[in-house]
Amino acid sequence: MNIRGSLLPVIMLCAFIISGCSDSSSDGSVQAEENVPPVELSFWNPFGGGEGEFVEQIIKDYNDSQHRVFVKQLRLESNEYYARLSTALSLGKGPDVAVAHVDRLSPFIKAKQIVQLDALANEAGFDFNEIEASNRLSVRYNGNDYAVPLDTHFHMLYYNKDILARARLLNNDGTPKLGEPTPAGFMQFLQQIHERVPGIQPMAVNTPYFQESFLDLYYEAGGELLSPDLKKAAIHNDKAIQVLTFYQQLFDRNLSDLNDKTPWDSFDHGQAGLWFGGVWEAGHHLGNPSLHVGIMPLPPIFGSSVHWGSSHTLVVPAYVSEQKQHAAMDFMKYFSEVGGAIWGQAGHVPANHAIVQSDAYLELPYRKQFVVSRDSVKFAPKTDKYAALYTAISEDLQNIVQNRIIPEQGLAALEKKLNQILAN
Repeated sequence: MNIRGSLLPVIMLCAFIISGCSDSSSDGSVQAEENVPPVELSFWNPFGGGEGEFVEQIIKDYNDSQHRVFVKQLRLESNEYYARLSTALSLGKGPDVAVAHVDRLSPFIKAKQIVQLDALANEAGFDFNEIEASNRLSVRYNGNDYAVPLDTHFHMLYYNKDILARARLLNNDGTPKLGEPTPAGFMQFLQQIHERVPGIQPMAVNTPYFQESFLDLYYEAGGELLSPDLKKAAIHNDKAIQVLTFYQQLFDRNLSDLNDKTPWDSFDHGQAGLWFGGVWEAGHHLGNPSLHVGIMPLPPIFGSSVHWGSSHTLVVPAYVSEQKQHAAMDFMKYFSEVGGAIWGQAGHVPANHAIVQSDAYLELPYRKQFVVSRDSVKFAPKTDKYAALYTAISEDLQNIVQNRIIPEQGLAALEKKLNQILAN
């Protein structure tokens, strides 16, 4: 069944409704007069791979749905995206609307480089109350909304059904026999795979982006990155030590390959039994005919279901003209209320209530489990220094696992570095 095709009537109906809601105004808002050239918006985003095709479809559908605004996208490589966006915002020349992860908003807000959206949203008929509460809170600073949240994204437990069946660790309903939800219980489960299915990794660990693997379990253990007042680091503690020790034991016992540079491919090629992968990978793995995959929320092996997550949002730079601000709000409204039906197919959980509660979304594979897992996501602390903190965390955690540094020593050095960043 072509899911996207089955959604087109709904999408076109919603697009027709939206296109008739915000035609003309005397205050600089988007006009709908005949023979008036459309307002052209430059839309910057870092969406490549499988995500890119969904964004292209949303933009095309929006441009086809009305003639007041024309969106032209510039897709940038993810490793250069924020450097270029930050430069553009500083120089006052760049996109008219842009994607920003929720943990990147704070410095832009502090520097007054992006627009408060409440007045624009009100004029466009966009209701922030139709956004999931956790997403709404994440973009709200001092009582003002600074971005339109598009989604929540996070990790799920992907498992290879063929490997688990060979290991005699698959239930009759196709779910894994994980055993006791503790570090020791999970380790025993992986050990059974290792003994019964030689030649594969029981679990591929995302060592290239190890900070995310760490945060998944550290947040499960109740850990925090910063003190409640956001002025001190809080990562040098027993919880963090236990999580790092757990991962080091996986590598030492050959239950995961520390030197695997592309663990996502290892899982996709059937060379690993388990994988903590992003929801955005669901379409890719499920679309692989040679891979029989199951998906479930991360097991609470460190005591809770809380885990790492983030969100894509849309923002409007402060240098954008009033006319283009209204045009950008019209596009953002469409992306949330209509395009969200397509965006949900990419794997991300849409932030818009109506989309995520719709039968069309919930009937997609595993989406009900995605929604359950979304409700346990922990977003980054709202500090304008998070980018620098995250870089330090990423580098030091990578160093700890790759060079077999004693967790206690590595975390002590990391916390000192984080406190230096916070003090400056």
